[in-house]
Amino acid sequence: MSELLYLDHNATTPIDPEVLAAMLPWLESEFGNPSSLYSLGRRSAAALTKAREQVASLVGAQPSEIIFNSCGTEATNTAILSALAIDPDKRHIITSAVEHNATIKLCEYLATRGYEITWLPVDKDGILDPEKLESAITADTAVVSLLWANNETGVLFPIDEIVSITTRRKVPLHLDAVQAAGKVPINLEELGVQYASLSAHKLYAPKGVGALYVNRRARYTPLFRGSQEESKRGGTQNVASIIAFGKAAELAQVHLSIAAERIGKLRDHFEQTLLSAVAGVRRNGTDEPRLPNTSNLTFTGIEAETALLLFDKEGLCCSAGSACSSGSINPSHVLTAMGVSRDEARASLRFSLGRTTNDTEIDRALEIIPRVIAKLRAAQPASGSPVHITD
Repeated sequence: MSELLYLDHNATTPIDPEVLAAMLPWLESEFGNPSSLYSLGRRSAAALTKAREQVASLVGAQPSEIIFNSCGTEATNTAILSALAIDPDKRHIITSAVEHNATIKLCEYLATRGYEITWLPVDKDGILDPEKLESAITADTAVVSLLWANNETGVLFPIDEIVSITTRRKVPLHLDAVQAAGKVPINLEELGVQYASLSAHKLYAPKGVGALYVNRRARYTPLFRGSQEESKRGGTQNVASIIAFGKAAELAQVHLSIAAERIGKLRDHFEQTLLSAVAGVRRNGTDEPRLPNTSNLTFTGIEAETALLLFDKEGLCCSAGSACSSGSINPSHVLTAMGVSRDEARASLRFSLGRTTNDTEIDRALEIIPRVIAKLRAAQPASGSPVHITD
């Protein structure tokens, strides 16, 4: 295989060398349980305190409002279930049709338990109309849960207007900020949101650690009961990974504005070159507001699954609209909610750049992608149906 060309940073990120260096001692000599009273444990507890401060600083929160857990999915489930537990008589949840599966799967399950779910639509550009949110809120609404940034298209929801509406209507709001954190400025204190989900592995830290922001004025009940995290999340903390999360948050804050501008220019060059050089290419989602690193493109006449296999032979990593299941790729629920046909959704690919992506890599990608697309289209039968090729 050729040298790895990684353009799938929305899926996960490599661990930053500084992050790895920060966590290694806590996998070796500093193995103490942070709940222990002796010095080995107290050092772990102190390190957790520092990491909490680092993560809080990245998102404009108080350290006491950060609850460490296993991942963004746990954070999202905890936030929604907490809101329902606090007001058990309220049986209405509002979310959108383009959410991450962490929200969708939970809401689908809750629907089988008698909860009413409102799935807010988006327009052809993936944009949510705040007026539709306002109209959907009723006296029975227990919580609103929405993405800050879409993981497939990078489209940013109008968060300020969303918060204004939920605040005025006195409805708790959970924001899935997993893709937004470290890519766009976030100040949860100023926003006044009740809950927000975060995940370390989108920030150049390990998988298996995340955090839930809970506004100190918000009501909250834990999903996992225990004494850790000030009794807000039971279970012995993953000390080394939490310390890595903290260091990654610190680095993300340092790099935020400069990296976003540089990555945005690379993304625009990449996208505009493909749109002009390859026939039958269309961007999915609005140009702005959008994450600076994300480009979702439809290449008509191809099948994304086959393209991914051929890209992999070239060392290029990107993703399709949804995960591979039983050997085939289902059309992205995000793209179909935007009005993209099932066939075009199956012909769509997401490219997401990262902090280390450089001009040379983009140039190489711009050589590989048109060549692979041309190969796929040349193999297309007269019927026009995409085919699988393996060479």
